[in-house]
Amino acid sequence: MPNGTLFLIPVPLAENAAAKTFTPYLVDTVNSIKEYIVENEKTARRFLKEAGLKTPQSELLIHDYGKHNRDNIAAFFRGLLAGRDVGLMSEAGCPGIADPGADIVAAAHQRGIKVVPLVGPSSILLALMASGFNGQSFAFLGYLPIDKAQRSKKIKELESFAARFDQTQLFIETPFRNNNLLDDILKTAQPKTRLCIACNLTADDEMVQTKTIADWQKQVPDLHKKPTIFIIARSV
Repeated sequence: MPNGTLFLIPVPLAENAAAKTFTPYLVDTVNSIKEYIVENEKTARRFLKEAGLKTPQSELLIHDYGKHNRDNIAAFFRGLLAGRDVGLMSEAGCPGIADPGADIVAAAHQRGIKVVPLVGPSSILLALMASGFNGQSFAFLGYLPIDKAQRSKKIKELESFAARFDQTQLFIETPFRNNNLLDDILKTAQPKTRLCIACNLTADDEMVQTKTIADWQKQVPDLHKKPTIFIIARSV
């Protein structure tokens, strides 16, 4: 019997963003699947309901790959190896992008399982699209160092790299530490360096703005507990 297919199912980035997230093909797919690998079962069930799931949720088999369930993932693949299609869902956005689901995808490839990514929102790409920065050469760095001295050094490195190679530099922070990171950026970067702040993407209060460091210093936004992408690019 051939293996099943692992479908990578994007989920909303923000509340009340279901209509911006779920394509007709995605809705058809979730209604053809009865087994899922998810980062959090409670929120995954909510996302499936928002997507228009018609299958009774009591009939679903859901594997939780939260941080306490990643030691033995072999059990997650029994259905796939038995020929059943399975969906992979993260907590927000696209599975595998800045997301531990990448380990599930890698394990699927090792087992010869077909992987199909579905169209949906990636905060990283949405921010880059709206920044006005170079979209042909860019890097996503994840989290910068927490130590302030190391973080300032890293910011200078990213600024220098952006200036030398015209490569857009994207990074994030835990939302409750956003304001501290922004403060360090504004204290460290050169006045003419451009910074894009993309906050609460796809939400009703979405904010995406690109300014120089000097202009951001004149009016500093409050980003506390708001999912945010920071992007540095060379000056113009």
